[in-house]
Amino acid sequence: MTPDEFKSQIIELLPRLRRFAMTLTRSAPDADDLLQEACARALQNWANYDMSQPLDRWLFRVVRNTWISEIRKRQVRQGEGLIPAEESHELQVEDGAEHRHDLQKVKSHIAKLPGYLTQPLLLVSLEGYSYRETSELLDIPMGTVMSRIHRARQMLASALSDNGVAIHD
Repeated sequence: MTPDEFKSQIIELLPRLRRFAMTLTRSAPDADDLLQEACARALQNWANYDMSQPLDRWLFRVVRNTWISEIRKRQVRQGEGLIPAEESHELQVEDGAEHRHDLQKVKSHIAKLPGYLTQPLLLVSLEGYSYRETSELLDIPMGTVMSRIHRARQMLASALSDNGVAIHD
């Protein structure tokens, strides 16, 4: 793979990587900064990429590891507040007012979930990764992925039904 082919593949994955960055940072500006830093690292280290592995998994790991480094840096210095994820425009559904209202409720409740529950939920439900792939991306056991997704879904279902949002399986 040439550097130009590598760059082209990264560009194709940017929307998915940005959504993942949003789940980590819960802030559009922070997600953009994270994505920029992760892409720069990926481009600097493109020769280390094992082409027998899917590029998207490798890039999700780069984004996650870059975020972990940023969190560690923030523990040393005072950081700025994060904006709520419900203010983002990453998740879109039908144009009807009722659907938009329900979407805002869903996004609001997802934002209230702890990050350790949100990350596996969105990787599996939104990005389409398997439990095994999510386990590898987040470096946690597959059983933990399954239990966190189950717990996140239960919490969302409970919160949404309490707020009058119809839940469809």
